Amino acid sequence: MGLMTKLYKFFDSSLFITTKAIALVVIPLILFLLPRNFFDKGQSLCLFTLLTGENCFGCGMTRACMHIIHLDFIGAANFNKIAFIVFPIISILYLQYLFETFKQTNIYKIFFYKKNA
Repeated sequence: MGLMTKLYKFFDSSLFITTKAIALVVIPLILFLLPRNFFDKGQSLCLFTLLTGENCFGCGMTRACMHIIHLDFIGAANFNKIAFIVFPIISILYLQYLFETFKQTNIYKIFFYKKNA
């Protein structure tokens, strides 16, 4: 059995899919529990900023989204105003991905799958 076949079986396994669904639920909860200024300090990781010394259009997006999560809209606007467009889009896509992952779990199959009579 080749490596690709083993990897495919692992990523298609019930354990992996359930673990992924749990992680997709826990990660936003962790971000909500962290203080809103958790990412406010520290050096920028933006390659554009490191090379040019100027901010790009995405600079401050993580910090702005963190402030939006905590309903601090003024703080979010101070970091990046584009976050008010990007955050809802990312949230919708994240929820769609979470739901699609949840549909693959055994819990969903047990409770919501209707067998043909």
